[in-house]
Amino acid sequence: MKQKSKKKKWLKFRHRVVRNLLYFPMKLYTRLHYGIRIDKFKAQEKRPYLILLNHQTPFDQFFVGMSFRGPVYYMATEDIFSLGWVSPLIRYLVEPIPIKKQTTDVKAILNCIRVAKEGGTIAIAPEGNRTYSGRTEYMSPSIAPLARKLGLPIVLYRIEGGYGVEPRWSDVVRRGKMHSYVSRVIPPEEYASLTDDELFAIIRDGLHVDEAKADAGFHHKKRAEYLERAVYVCPDCGLTTFESHGDTVTCLNCRKQIRYLPDKRLEGIGFEFPFTFVAEWYDYQKDFINRLDVLQLTEAPLYRDTAALRRVIPYERKETIAEEARFSLYGDRVLVEWEGTSLLLPFDEVTAMAVLGRNKLNIYHGGNIYQVKGGKRFNALKYVHIYHRCVNIRKGDPHEQFLGL
Repeated sequence: MKQKSKKKKWLKFRHRVVRNLLYFPMKLYTRLHYGIRIDKFKAQEKRPYLILLNHQTPFDQFFVGMSFRGPVYYMATEDIFSLGWVSPLIRYLVEPIPIKKQTTDVKAILNCIRVAKEGGTIAIAPEGNRTYSGRTEYMSPSIAPLARKLGLPIVLYRIEGGYGVEPRWSDVVRRGKMHSYVSRVIPPEEYASLTDDELFAIIRDGLHVDEAKADAGFHHKKRAEYLERAVYVCPDCGLTTFESHGDTVTCLNCRKQIRYLPDKRLEGIGFEFPFTFVAEWYDYQKDFINRLDVLQLTEAPLYRDTAALRRVIPYERKETIAEEARFSLYGDRVLVEWEGTSLLLPFDEVTAMAVLGRNKLNIYHGGNIYQVKGGKRFNALKYVHIYHRCVNIRKGDPHEQFLGL
């Protein structure tokens, strides 16, 4: 009998070469583009680590890479592995560890164990999402047992100022200052005596960043543009739609305007706005949804959108189903219509919803992953929040506060 072929190693020499070739161009680019100060991890030594970081900008992985010597293997959502010819190139150059968003991905865990056994340094953002509000988002407690299983020294890596420079909902980078650095190292012998809950508390607290404060200036003439990707509840009107231009965002129902200031504060134009920062508005919005009985909101759509509908073939490509489909969001379902065809997505059949990037939406239904790509002003967040509110009520837990991000 033929012996089974030996499994190929995850770690490749070329990953180190790619890292070294990109280091100086990326250092110059990040300094000029983001105004960031990146502290090197001088106590690194020749050993692998598990790097846990808070997630603020689309460039966070490069900040981490410039703090550490040698290649770092990042856990990344499956979206970057479904980009046609681009995905194999990314895998060849840096070999990220794929994970299915909003699901328990056993294969991703096994791949992390594999990389750790081969002596690789792994980086994970436990939030799984960039913050919309400026505060560190929800983290799953499962990160603690995973860290324990890997058995590597845990590095807590903090990124500060990223929300001010490039909020998730914005398309522009503002002039301002950022800082990224290793804040703490937890060796295995230290966390061996801790419970999972105790270790998780250390991780959560060590990565928590709250930028809902007027602590610096972040300048751009389009400071408020596309804030409507993050907000969809007006304190006066309830569920509504917003539109932004320049430094102001307008409720299209009551027509009130809110200005976004360089220090991240909000001010009503001609009236007293009740929130000083986006984080306060974001919290109010979640509380508003958590007070809704969405199962009573099923007769008429809460929202209507026009967007492209695609089917994701995991780790391969995306197929366009319709360039312009009509989406109707109800309290218990999403209805999609295009060219005389319709697709019903009842929430009791949808296994997960996730926001990717700034405003793409993935809907996991049966064996399909549908991706919704709207225009610049499309708000994917409301779909995730309303979906999770419906799920929480149906599973008999109407007081559950978690809405998916």
